[in-house]
Amino acid sequence: MLPKETTPSTIVRFLDQYVVGQEEAKKVLAVAVYSHYRKISTLRDKDSGLSKSNVLLIGSSGTGKTLMCETLSRMLSVPFVTADATSLAQTKYVNEEIEAALLRLLDRANGDVEKAQLGIVFIDEIDKLKASKGDAPRATSGESVQHALLKIMEGSQVKLRENLYVDTTNILFICGGAFVGLESIMARTHTFGFISTTTEENQNILDRLNKRVKPTDLFEFGLIPEFTGRLPIVANLNDLGRDMLIRIMSIPKNSIYRQYIEVFREENVELQIGPRVFEQIAEIAIEYKTGARSLRGIFEELMTPVLYLVPDHPEIGRVEIHSLFEEPRFLRRA
Repeated sequence: MLPKETTPSTIVRFLDQYVVGQEEAKKVLAVAVYSHYRKISTLRDKDSGLSKSNVLLIGSSGTGKTLMCETLSRMLSVPFVTADATSLAQTKYVNEEIEAALLRLLDRANGDVEKAQLGIVFIDEIDKLKASKGDAPRATSGESVQHALLKIMEGSQVKLRENLYVDTTNILFICGGAFVGLESIMARTHTFGFISTTTEENQNILDRLNKRVKPTDLFEFGLIPEFTGRLPIVANLNDLGRDMLIRIMSIPKNSIYRQYIEVFREENVELQIGPRVFEQIAEIAIEYKTGARSLRGIFEELMTPVLYLVPDHPEIGRVEIHSLFEEPRFLRRA
């Protein structure tokens, strides 16, 4: 449950320490999470049913969808697991795969069923579960997975093993996907002619409405209406540009650069990486078209030969790296 002092703005400030950018998505997600757990607290001892607002995050691979959800769960001290919609669609036993995800959630809660029932489940690549349209071949697997997910996302008793049930009513489900092609659908359907744009305020309203993903956009994309109805809150994540990727490597509390500074500090060695290195890594990541996902791999590749050498040379007191294409400088202790 949320402590009384927790507000959407405190949630956003916590996310800011670990997630670079995506300000609008952070606000939407923070309000959704705040509202979800506040409703649980308010309605727990009342007869009113919980009207759950699960969340859909739309953004390219590597824009921070999983990171935001994982960071939220850490702040709230609730168990968190991820599932892959593509894997669900490839199995003949969808319900068993869903049960396995809930078992992992229970494991993250150290076997505490009540705690597991307040957790967060993130289902990625939900856009791969397209239903067929028109004369296209019927994508039975994707549509059937959507139907299988409907019940647990709304809330139901799921039997995991003998005499062990998990109630999913209070579990927050967050779905994510890139939804490639959704922009072209929105470009055709988003025209709100009933609003006068004679003032700046009205223009801002119009801009927000045009950016908002409508349920009909998701229907046309391939999600069935019933499934879309279980995801009333939608947040869009922006693609990451060069400057954002540079910040991701060095600014967050758990950034890869800060982690390596601590690793070298344990060896009593100072590590300094010049700004050009971060620029070069960001440029390579942009070429890979995987957002922030590739940053760690490139950075690890840079650091592996350096960290291999340093522990065997206690005379080294400082390491400087100024370019990916130049040898690191190893400076002796004073």
